[in-house]
Amino acid sequence: MTKAKNAPPKNPNPPLLKRLLAHQESGLVLVIILIMALLSLYGVLTPPIKQKTLIKLHENATIVRLDTQGNEHEFLAANKIAGYRVTLDGQTTEYSSNTIERYDSADRTLIQVRSVNRFFNKSNLVLIATNASFFAIIAVGMTGVIILAGIDLSVGSIYGLCAIVGAMVLTNLPPETGWYIAVPLALLTCMTVGTICGFANGAMSEGLSVHPFVITLGMMAILRGLTVVIPQGLFGTQSIGGFPTSFTTGFFKAEFYGVYPVLVIIMILTAIAGWFVLSKTVFGRRVFAIGGNETAAKYAGIPVKKVKILVYTITGALCGLSACIYLGYYGAAETNAGNAYELQVIAATVIGGASLMGGRGTVIGAVLGAIIIQLINNTLIIFSVDTSYNQIVMGAAIIIAVVIDQTKQRIQARRA
Repeated sequence: MTKAKNAPPKNPNPPLLKRLLAHQESGLVLVIILIMALLSLYGVLTPPIKQKTLIKLHENATIVRLDTQGNEHEFLAANKIAGYRVTLDGQTTEYSSNTIERYDSADRTLIQVRSVNRFFNKSNLVLIATNASFFAIIAVGMTGVIILAGIDLSVGSIYGLCAIVGAMVLTNLPPETGWYIAVPLALLTCMTVGTICGFANGAMSEGLSVHPFVITLGMMAILRGLTVVIPQGLFGTQSIGGFPTSFTTGFFKAEFYGVYPVLVIIMILTAIAGWFVLSKTVFGRRVFAIGGNETAAKYAGIPVKKVKILVYTITGALCGLSACIYLGYYGAAETNAGNAYELQVIAATVIGGASLMGGRGTVIGAVLGAIIIQLINNTLIIFSVDTSYNQIVMGAAIIIAVVIDQTKQRIQARRA
């Protein structure tokens, strides 16, 4: 046989842009950019919203009111105030009455009001990233489960139980407990509970040879019941709070330049760790091998049952980690914590490119999927749509993602 003379030579090094667009994650990034651009444009075309910011004055600071001529007054009628002058350690800062709504003398707080874009403002963007972190951390574990062609419907209930048990431990700590004690203790408690629950899911599924859908569905009901029974039986309440401030505002809700970045940092670190495990370790390759062809994996000598149990155990531990940062951010645990989280976590994982048939999925894609879900939720809020429609949107997103995935697989099979 002779080679075709006019066949174009293959380019072993395609352009960088083409290689980037070939990845599943690049498409997700483009979707995120498109949604953000459209929402920002909508914010420009609609009246801005008023955003309030509290400026807490130092206890040694002095404040005076300024009239239109710049004269200082200790007291002045509200309609004659042109601004405020704050002095601390010889340095003065002036605030115009155009941006300051009022001064609360009881709390020594200036209430600043600004007109901002409905979507593209610092507080809203940080809120989206913060809300995404709770789901994204769990989605890192769910990615491994779905790559195995499994499912875990109990992640929301595990999350809720970890939060309740962790809150029970934290509420018994003295108020002056330092973060170096409260944070490790809470992490140990929450992640231990999550690890035990995840191990139970994997062990029962493999030991009893029952599909994980059935096992995790039953565990979802059992654990959800425990999140209600435990606080009501021991505390007679549906919420548990009263944690040391070092655990909340001192660590998980520590403020830096007006935002709370700790949760987002933990999400990023978790995603990096998950990516490394699945992409660069023998364990990760075994997970993909089992999801691609479990029978072949067994013949290759891979301990299939052990790998599956470990993946479910890791997922439970990540539920505990997410529950711990939930406690630190909100400062309390409620019986409905994590309710319906399994739907959003599965949606994030599937939207991120994981195949429910197994053998395919990425951690970075799952994190991006979680961000897309929060952008969708934020869109509903901006357009004043009833939050009850969130579940409808999530269900539709899962169906669309699965249909697209199946269509791509059929096209690839025909080309092959």
